Amino acid sequence: MELTEATPDPGTARPGGRTARVRAAVLDATAEVLAEQGFAHLDLTDIARRAEVGKTTVYRRWGTVTGLVADLLLEMAQQSVPRTETGSLLGDLTANARLVQRTLADPRQGALFRAVIAAAGSDPKAAQALYGFYSARVEEWAPCVEQAAARGEVPDGTDAQEVIRATSAPLYYRLLTTALPLDTADADRAASAAAAAARAGAYVREP
Repeated sequence: MELTEATPDPGTARPGGRTARVRAAVLDATAEVLAEQGFAHLDLTDIARRAEVGKTTVYRRWGTVTGLVADLLLEMAQQSVPRTETGSLLGDLTANARLVQRTLADPRQGALFRAVIAAAGSDPKAAQALYGFYSARVEEWAPCVEQAAARGEVPDGTDAQEVIRATSAPLYYRLLTTALPLDTADADRAASAAAAAARAGAYVREP
């Protein structure tokens, strides 16, 4: 999935062979710095040193720190766990919420997301990269709601993507506004609320 309508940022192509190993090392180093120190401490020369690759390669391929973040989020979206289909709306939304909860509760992944979300507040390219990541994940899970509509669990015209966003939104809010740990009870509560609202017609699109 493209993050922009124009030419992709440097580093967003998917290479093979040695180039793939270089990309993996650079993105791993980028994730490490984001999780440990935040967006403000990303530096292309430092990333090259950590990844043990030539700094000219990093500068030529990614160009900017936001180019690194965009490619990292693209890789994360492409490597994320595919949707789970349980045969019920609540089951599917619970699977989605628990996946989000496990990701955000992970010490490294949770810190990484905090850093990227903070960067998105002040850097337009980081914001665009984050939007691309979430768009890819929402599109992956939206068919679960569409299938629920076909089964008659939710009204026709239910906005599937809005239901998926409503499922994960409370978990991100909790991550960013409290110091409390995220657990499966939080995930199950978010899924139950989203499912109940969807069944009640809260997400039916206006004609």
